[in-house]
Amino acid sequence: MAFMVKVIYQGGNGSLAFTNETDIQALRAIKSKISSDPLKSWNASLHFCKWQGVTCSTRHQRVTVLNLRSLKLVGSLSPHIGNLSFLREIDLGDNLFNGIIPQEIGRLYRLRFLNLSSNSFEGDFPTNITHCSKLERINVLYNNLAGNFPAILGSLSKLTQLNLSKNRFSSRTIPPSFGNLSNLDELSLGYNNLVGSIPVELGSLLNLEFLQLTGNNLTGMIPVSLFNISSIEFFSVSYNLLQGELPADLGLTLPNLEQFYVGLNILSGPFPVSLANASELSYIGLSNNAFTGRVPTNLGNLQNLEYLEIGGNFLSDGKIDGNDDLGFLKSLTNCTNLRVLRTTRNGFRGAFPDSVTNLSTKLTILRLDENHISGKIPSGIDRLINLVFLALNGNLLSGNIPYSVGKLVNLQRLYLSTNTLSGKIPTSIGNLTSLNGLVLSDNKLQGKIPISLANCNFLQGLNLSHNNLTGAIPEQVIGLSSLSLLVDLKSNGFTGHLPVQTGNLKSLGELDISENGLSGEIPNTLGNCLMLKYLYMRENYFQGSIPSSFKQLKSIEILDLSRNNLSGQIPDFLGNFLYFSYLNLSFNNLEGEVPTKGVFRNISLFSVLGNPKLCGGIEELRLSPCPKVKSDRNRQSKITRLVLIIIFGSVFVILLSAGGYAFFYRQKRPREGSPSGLTPLHMEISYAELFKATDGFSLPNLLGEGSFGSVYKGILNTEEEKVVAVKVFNLQERGANRSFLAECEALKNIRHRNLVKIISSCSSIDSRGHDFKALVYEFMPNGSLDGWLHPSPPDQPPQSSKLNLIQRLNIAIDVAAALDYLHHYCHVPVIHCDLKPSNILLDNDLTAHVCDFGLAKLLLAAAAATISSESQTGSAIVIY
Repeated sequence: MAFMVKVIYQGGNGSLAFTNETDIQALRAIKSKISSDPLKSWNASLHFCKWQGVTCSTRHQRVTVLNLRSLKLVGSLSPHIGNLSFLREIDLGDNLFNGIIPQEIGRLYRLRFLNLSSNSFEGDFPTNITHCSKLERINVLYNNLAGNFPAILGSLSKLTQLNLSKNRFSSRTIPPSFGNLSNLDELSLGYNNLVGSIPVELGSLLNLEFLQLTGNNLTGMIPVSLFNISSIEFFSVSYNLLQGELPADLGLTLPNLEQFYVGLNILSGPFPVSLANASELSYIGLSNNAFTGRVPTNLGNLQNLEYLEIGGNFLSDGKIDGNDDLGFLKSLTNCTNLRVLRTTRNGFRGAFPDSVTNLSTKLTILRLDENHISGKIPSGIDRLINLVFLALNGNLLSGNIPYSVGKLVNLQRLYLSTNTLSGKIPTSIGNLTSLNGLVLSDNKLQGKIPISLANCNFLQGLNLSHNNLTGAIPEQVIGLSSLSLLVDLKSNGFTGHLPVQTGNLKSLGELDISENGLSGEIPNTLGNCLMLKYLYMRENYFQGSIPSSFKQLKSIEILDLSRNNLSGQIPDFLGNFLYFSYLNLSFNNLEGEVPTKGVFRNISLFSVLGNPKLCGGIEELRLSPCPKVKSDRNRQSKITRLVLIIIFGSVFVILLSAGGYAFFYRQKRPREGSPSGLTPLHMEISYAELFKATDGFSLPNLLGEGSFGSVYKGILNTEEEKVVAVKVFNLQERGANRSFLAECEALKNIRHRNLVKIISSCSSIDSRGHDFKALVYEFMPNGSLDGWLHPSPPDQPPQSSKLNLIQRLNIAIDVAAALDYLHHYCHVPVIHCDLKPSNILLDNDLTAHVCDFGLAKLLLAAAAATISSESQTGSAIVIY
């Protein structure tokens, strides 16, 4: 083999043998540091210039280009790369390299292009890279580089691209020396926790086209000099602490501007009227600042406008009549490419203009919510045929809900709550078969719930509370098995019995039918709603005893049955529920002894007031002691029950040993979890929030990697600092987008204690405008079952001992319960298709949760048509 190498690499020129050998040895050293082995072509049977990703010069047969992009390479980068002295281009982007960037790169004085983006490099940026004086492009986006911010790069005068975004540099100021890079057309420093002000020296970058400073802690004012760089096309300084006003002539000094983002700062002053002069503008993001005055009425000049986000400001003139506040909407009818319009929380006044119906038919999101808009919803709203999300809630709208809203066949979320709408709920809403969220609460709606709502087979949240609705609750609607998040019908005038079909809501999390005129007995089928956390039935006329089937509601946190006509004894099993935060049985006709275990131990967690026939209980209740004969009878009853439990428990163990494990899950203790909010929606989570929660998707937060993406541990910035797992999809991987959609489609309609709980999803764009998709799950602290069965030193489980037989048996039961639910109790049966130990996660109590539905299949093919539309607007697509 040595003879063959000599012949092949000498070619016809013996003088090149040594230098070629230097390159081949360097390439071999690079391969030796890669733990994965996709570089199968790198062997002696093939000339090294024909190896995958290697390009050589024709004359000298020396390596000039090393392009190993997107090969899923794992390992470190060998210092021998510095021996490839003819290298002009290095592209290792989108791999899994870790460790430091070797200083030896500084020896590559011919180097022009360096791309190490989307890896896990750490440590300092190599200081001697300034020796590579011909460098034109540097991209280290998405790494874990730390140490001092590389101010030395300001000496590389030929640089045209510098992308240092999404790292963790410790020197947190933008070096003024970057203003010396006169050839720079792209400067991206986003998401680095930079502080201080933006250097005025950046205004000297007269060739700059792309400026990205988003997601830092920059303060002070935006230098006026930046607004004089006429070549800028992309300008983003959002999600900082910047203040001051925008220049009045902004649109004149930046004539090539295409995307302009300054949201989530403390900017003030008027909306720049001159923005309409930047004729190439397609994206405008001014949200969550303190801009004042009117929105200019010349925005219709922007023929390319696709995205207008101006919510969370003070863009109202403040006048009582305020009829001109919404005048800008008429001008927007000229923007035929408009897809997203958000004007939430601006205090706009005036009547809902009919001109809204003439907006672009490409519009997918229209949010005018939380303003002071009055008048009626125009009947021509159906012209916006591609609407996916319509939010008009929190205004002063009156009149009927137009029947034509039923023609918006692509609509997935319709929010009209907190207005003064009247009349009946139009039956045409039943035509919205893609609808997954309907919120009409806090209006003056009358009549009955239309039975046609039963056609909305993907409806997950229904809120009709605080209206004047009457009649019986339709069994076809209340039995809609897709309802999994919320059914809120409180404060209406519903009468009759609660339909037994309510038991179809096996995945429902919250049911509120309080303050109506419902009567009869509570249906025993309600015990089938195994996922119920919040059940409110107060202030009705329910009678009879508390159903024994409630024993199955193991996940219940709040149960309110107060102010009814319930009778009989308080069931002992209510004291067995582990997650109760409040139980209200007050003002009924209950009798007998009050239990003393579980929730009944803490007087602040339950109420039994207004039940004069009750006795016993804890001392704080100050109830009369129960008669001794009853006490003896109760004691005998308890002894009898204990004997029966022992007998049936023994039989049960025998059945388990024989293999009858799948039904045991109904008695198994669920994991502990923090009580979720009572909102009918998942929280909306932006890309910026996920980036911050995971510390820039850093390597220390990486939990694992799969076929289509990576999973990171994150801490959401909520009141409780919720710990989550964020699954980020690698959309450059073939099939990743399909996997994201499949997982959304599978998870949006399922809910079970042995499935990993999804918190939200995000379909957005990153700082470069690239698609970004992620799913946010509840964090499982004990990792995967695979890590317990096959532990390695880096993944050693927290407990030193292995799983014992009982723990393994419980995990098997949990998985069987999850599969039983997926196959038999979902409104559309789900086949997981990828069940394995790495897709089974364990919580604090070693309760198993099945995850990763990227390959899941729905048994009804028609269900695939309802996959949520993708959004490119920077907002989360909430799986409602």
